[in-house]
Amino acid sequence: MLEKIFKLSSHKTDVKTEIIAGLTTFMTMAYILIVNPILLSKTGMDFGALITATALSSLIATLIMAFYANMPFALAPGMGLNAFFAFTVVLSMGYSWQFALTAVFIEGIIFVILTFFNLREAIINSIPMNLKYAISGGIGLFIAFIGLQGAGVIISSPATFVTLGDMMTPAPLVAIFGLVVAGLCHIKGIKGSLLIGILASTILGVFVGITKPPADMKFISSPASLAPIFFQFDWSQVFSIDMLVVLFTFLFVDMFDTVGTLIGVASKANLLDDKGRLPNAKKALFADSVGTMVGAALGTSTVTTYVESAAGVEEGGKTGLTALVVAICFFLSLFLSPLFIMVPAAATAPALVIVGLFMLSPIKKIDMDDFTEALPAFFTIIMMPLAFSIAEGIAFGIIFYVILKTLSGRGKDVSPLTFIICGVFILKYLIPLLIK
Repeated sequence: MLEKIFKLSSHKTDVKTEIIAGLTTFMTMAYILIVNPILLSKTGMDFGALITATALSSLIATLIMAFYANMPFALAPGMGLNAFFAFTVVLSMGYSWQFALTAVFIEGIIFVILTFFNLREAIINSIPMNLKYAISGGIGLFIAFIGLQGAGVIISSPATFVTLGDMMTPAPLVAIFGLVVAGLCHIKGIKGSLLIGILASTILGVFVGITKPPADMKFISSPASLAPIFFQFDWSQVFSIDMLVVLFTFLFVDMFDTVGTLIGVASKANLLDDKGRLPNAKKALFADSVGTMVGAALGTSTVTTYVESAAGVEEGGKTGLTALVVAICFFLSLFLSPLFIMVPAAATAPALVIVGLFMLSPIKKIDMDDFTEALPAFFTIIMMPLAFSIAEGIAFGIIFYVILKTLSGRGKDVSPLTFIICGVFILKYLIPLLIK
């Protein structure tokens, strides 16, 4: 039955590989089950209800990705977008969390419409091939940086912005241990090397005090009620200027984070065709759009495709069965959240670092002899970790690509849609200055 639904043989994969890939993806993104509620609860939203909403919205969106798009991508409330929701819209601008949820719901509706008319798919197809390779490389550096930062290997510094952490403390040592275990398993061709590294690090973490079992040792719990945050919309200011600004920000960041993730992970998984297009992109984008609407209705911030999906792809995940396994894990997390939440960031760091390395491989295809291709690709790669944003990396890459091509007399190499996207990016940077 699984063969018939997911077409495993035609994708040159099998059930065991897909299951390991799904488990690996989930383990690298399970942190969202606790981080998202922590961030959003600062707005006054109910913490327990947020845990349920996070797991349930991730479950529904990932199921759509599995069965409708048949792709190995997982979805959940996006990091960065949830911080903007909590700290900017609510705590800084002073709007209610109901107002913010309304903006997210409208965003989802707009994305459904854009997806229906193939606009988001057209944006994916308009990005030049060399920039698509660069997006994969940039995401590789980005997620490796996230992993090292989460494990305390890299920390913030007032003098140098970032610096090396104390490597003799438990978290960095656990991360290095997991990196060695996962690396050796991969070298020896052992299936599930990343998952083995995560589990080994989690176990070691128990002995050094960073893997913390629940105080009451209860690993099974009933899901908290959604009632305090379910369908809590505020339509009273839907036509205000502030709603427009908030909505534009949600749209911009989610649009290009999702596009970048799909392109980067698909490039690494060899899912792009010879013209750089992603088959079933429309269906994948539809899952993302509906997930955002469902998430807002349940009471959480924007649901988006997760860059951690690259971990499962690296383990061989190629079909929706990988996503189905992730969805099942999110279902179990409704009842076993204490078990999944106890996995420390130091344990998932090795997987993210190794995946970061593998995501760099497409940059070998970039035409480094053509400076109008090489410089935009470089900016795409370097700006993702430095700006801590996939969307900003794409923005810098597209802007430099259009400017260099045009000024060097090669504007005919740029598609009309790419010119338009460049204009949107430039406006995105100019609008805050004009408002001031």
